Amino acid sequence: MPAPKYAALFLAESREHLAACNRLLLAWERDPAAAEPVNGLFRAIHNIKGMAATMGYSAVADLAHRTENLLDALRAGRARVAPDTLQLLFRAVDAIEEAVEAAPSEREAPPDAGLLDALDAAAGAAGSPEAAWERDLGRTSELPLPRPAAPPAFRLVEVAIRSGAQMRGARAMVALHRVESLGAVSALVPPAAALERDDFDGRFSFRITTLAGEAEIEAALRSAGEVESVAFPAASAAAAGRDGNRGARQIRIDLDRLDAMMKQVGELVVARNRLVEVTREGDSELDVLAGRISRLVSDLQAEVVAARMTPVGEVFERFPRTVRDLARELGKRIALETEGGEIELDRAILDELGDPLLHLVRNAADHGIELPEAREAAGKPAQGTIRLAASRERRTVAIRVSDDGRGIDRAAILAKAKRDGLCDPGLDALTDDVMLRVLARPGFSTARAVTGVSGRGVGVEVALARVRALGGSLEVWSEAGRGTTFTLRVPLTLAIVRALLAQAGPERYAVPLAYVAETVEFD
Repeated sequence: MPAPKYAALFLAESREHLAACNRLLLAWERDPAAAEPVNGLFRAIHNIKGMAATMGYSAVADLAHRTENLLDALRAGRARVAPDTLQLLFRAVDAIEEAVEAAPSEREAPPDAGLLDALDAAAGAAGSPEAAWERDLGRTSELPLPRPAAPPAFRLVEVAIRSGAQMRGARAMVALHRVESLGAVSALVPPAAALERDDFDGRFSFRITTLAGEAEIEAALRSAGEVESVAFPAASAAAAGRDGNRGARQIRIDLDRLDAMMKQVGELVVARNRLVEVTREGDSELDVLAGRISRLVSDLQAEVVAARMTPVGEVFERFPRTVRDLARELGKRIALETEGGEIELDRAILDELGDPLLHLVRNAADHGIELPEAREAAGKPAQGTIRLAASRERRTVAIRVSDDGRGIDRAAILAKAKRDGLCDPGLDALTDDVMLRVLARPGFSTARAVTGVSGRGVGVEVALARVRALGGSLEVWSEAGRGTTFTLRVPLTLAIVRALLAQAGPERYAVPLAYVAETVEFD
């Protein structure tokens, strides 16, 4: 097995490419005549195949190779773009994802033979001698895929396009396309979209996973023309330290290391506060020193907290594919809209939000959005909309999951709640707060039948329990015929919680500032 650090990098890189595959497949499904999605898919699958073969993960490499053959046939016009073909590619990407996750833990299993045959048949190569040889190569223990003699190198590359060159952005894209033939390219700075802007200065950097040497990488880049310089700053730690102005560096940091650092910073903050109290006794020189330490600690704390922050868009990116699959399963037409993906949350909180959001999105698709004919009969567009939106509210982030469906049937919920003894028998109407408490009861559901999507009464319960465990809250709004909105409010971070200290007699209290509306001084 490869060294654990290389396996971890393989997983991280592959997950990025697979996320891109899902985005591109969804874009291609919306516009089957577009050329860019198939080209982007081919590059992503090719990169996964190259990394897997380098690491010796034969199942991943074989599956990616068959998928690449189909994509190549589609690019060349030898195969036809059809709904069945796109669905086959979705299946292939799912299978590659499963194989990628299993490979580093030695749980790698041979790819599904039926899927491989379907990919070969769709590519028009099922009966060719080459395809048969490749199948034997991937499945026979006597002919394993060759393992590399050395692990792949991860190099940081910095490139500058000549200042007087025309269309610097286009030159940069051509150079990137050339170097992709040598290995997997990631961590592009600035991002690809910025290369197309008029103010792009011709300088960019990226990381490449490859067995090729620096000379070969430089030759591939310079073949694009108008390349002024190519540098490999990661080759020398000293040189990297001296040159701090070439642009942003991006590295992956173990979350446990950040947690340990955050704990130490917390202790430092407490020590600083104690030092400030001691200096109130009146030593001017000590006051100056304490002020300086206070500023330094505050800056350090802000930097560590910022290092933990991650855009919520990383979670939102999971749901376009989820909504697409739900729509197919339920026979509905559903569009997903997202907003506020750039809002940042602590990584630890963001990781906990995936399940609650998934439950709420599944409920919106199943219970909220109506069938196309029902929507048209109600005067609505046949296609329903689910919306994921994030926004900052003081020291919290609000994430809303809304739909334009039928809304929650308050009468049905009230009737069942009375039968189950969950509310006052004399209650005439449900407020939003009471309705949320009823919906969050374990096993509560008004669904007539349990489906593979929902109906067991656990969705709202899971969402409420998880959000409360994070120190947040869940709210619901619904109107019959117009739709439903669930709002999750969570703190920016749990690493350090700023609090207002108060004393009543011998007791002291700490109230989180997020819940303080105002302070009033009494005479």
